[in-house]
Amino acid sequence: MDIDKLFKVPKLPTGGNKRRMPDNPTPEMLKRIKLDSGFNSDIPNSNGEQTRTQQNATVTDEGDEEPERMDEDFAPGNDADYFVEEDDEGRFFGGGLTHQQKDILNIFDKAGGEDIHDDLDELNIQGVRKILLRFERAANKNQDQRSKYPDDPTKFIDSEADLDIAIKALLPLAQVPVLSYPELVRSGAVERLIGLLSHENADIVIDVVEVIHELTDEDVGNEAEDDNEEVEGAREESLKALIDAFVVNSILELLVDNLSRLNETEESDRQGVFHILGIFENILGFNSELSVQLVAKTKILSWLVNRIQAKKFDENRGYAAEILSIILQNNRPNRLELGKQDGIESLLKILSYYRRKDPGDADETEFMENVFDTLCSALGEPEIKKAFLDCEGVDLMVLMMKEKMQSRSRSIKVLDHAMSGPAGSAACETFVEASGLKYLFSAFMGKQSKKLKAHHITTASEDISHTLGIISSLFSNLASDSPARIRLLAKFVESNYEKPDKLLEIRDAAQTRLKTVEKEIEDEKKELIDAGEEVGPEEEDMWYLRKLDGGLFTLQTVDYILAWIAMEDDGIRTHLQKILDRRNHSLKDIVKSLHTHLDSIDEDDTGSNSDQPSQREILRNLIAYLDSVS
Repeated sequence: MDIDKLFKVPKLPTGGNKRRMPDNPTPEMLKRIKLDSGFNSDIPNSNGEQTRTQQNATVTDEGDEEPERMDEDFAPGNDADYFVEEDDEGRFFGGGLTHQQKDILNIFDKAGGEDIHDDLDELNIQGVRKILLRFERAANKNQDQRSKYPDDPTKFIDSEADLDIAIKALLPLAQVPVLSYPELVRSGAVERLIGLLSHENADIVIDVVEVIHELTDEDVGNEAEDDNEEVEGAREESLKALIDAFVVNSILELLVDNLSRLNETEESDRQGVFHILGIFENILGFNSELSVQLVAKTKILSWLVNRIQAKKFDENRGYAAEILSIILQNNRPNRLELGKQDGIESLLKILSYYRRKDPGDADETEFMENVFDTLCSALGEPEIKKAFLDCEGVDLMVLMMKEKMQSRSRSIKVLDHAMSGPAGSAACETFVEASGLKYLFSAFMGKQSKKLKAHHITTASEDISHTLGIISSLFSNLASDSPARIRLLAKFVESNYEKPDKLLEIRDAAQTRLKTVEKEIEDEKKELIDAGEEVGPEEEDMWYLRKLDGGLFTLQTVDYILAWIAMEDDGIRTHLQKILDRRNHSLKDIVKSLHTHLDSIDEDDTGSNSDQPSQREILRNLIAYLDSVS
């Protein structure tokens, strides 16, 4: 009898694909493997390979008689329950299994033992403790038998099956975190669970990873109907205690070690890598400060950079890009470490693929955007801006703007980050030399290909925001009377001042949006005062941020540019005054906006380059000039 055919059943919806049975075990070895009760399949040996074990069943030779078959015409696929399994609306969904296959699945189900099922029926403190005690015994027994018989898998394979069951029995504990998590920490189960990340059997490691991924999910325990603020606070406190215990027991280091250990050509290992990345997302989502420790104590950064460079796109490549983006958010040490590992060059190589080719689907589009976001985040550091320039990043982004593929909008965003601040001066000069002005003002005026319009790649307001940021940086960083600055100013004169007119259109739209937000804020402030509540600095800061999002930031950027072009060209100033007068406005309105901008800048903001004036000094000079001519 062919044992593989006997136990060949459809894949279970919740199970992963395991490794295939190797050729090493002999029929004689399989005959000797008998268990007291139940069945467990796909239990790996000490080499990480798979053997099959049967409980209350004897494995027979090939010459034995095959089991009795059901009548072929009984039901499609000989599904015993084809006419029985129905949903609430009367539709039947036969499982597609024969009687023989259903019997095998029942053996799978019983392998866990009735005690485990009883404990899971009602997850009270006694049930939680029983599950943890069973896990402790299974882990200790397996460790003991592996140490006694390291070269004979038949001696410890039974305990491996029991350990596999005991680990998976921990999954339901995520339903009651307030009850179970303190017990996990108190009982020492956390240390045992983390210790199993170094287990010789890779499938045991994958089981542990799946359990930890479930236990650290941000939504653990949210199924409770009586959820309230008190329960939510207790849930978060329990999750914090568990994550702290995991971190103390070196979970970050062990998980990163297993990333290199797992072979993603195997489906089960691929799922293991996915869950490891999920654990990082869960932990960093709960405590973002741990990202510094993660990068400093492990090789996660180099693994992520290498993983996203794979030529073939898959789910884990996309997830790795997302985790890399999370790790670099508002984190200077991690950004600098990326630069030390030549990460900027690696990111640019990946993005160059999308210069003339769009992503294949929505998942790959998200991957591309995560890589762009990672680059934008890293460019917040002056050292990374220099590395970006040295790797010809500005030139690549200009070429992307020229090609007008989906990457065009993202390249504009990257240039906005690269050219901002005093440290972006060199990038501004390189941008003009690379003929970037032509493509920048094409985007600014809303000229894009039909393909981009059809795909709605990004909102017009987002593109306008970043183009305004680039223009603002150019005026701040390009030297006076330099050829690059003259070329920039000439763009605002050509085509009968169409670009200053566009700026005024954007200004009007931003003012309209801002007035709506200001009205909402005034109503909220009035309600608080009428209710006898004080309006403190916290509320004022929150309202100011809402104003920035609601049009104030765009208004300030536009007025900053308008002030520059009015000061540097008399023809542009005359044209602006004429258009503003038609709309019952004047240059004094721009001055008022610049004063608001000036008040929002800290006094000690002097810039990192002593050769250049600070932003406050520039604003003061612009205000003084406009006051003198208005």
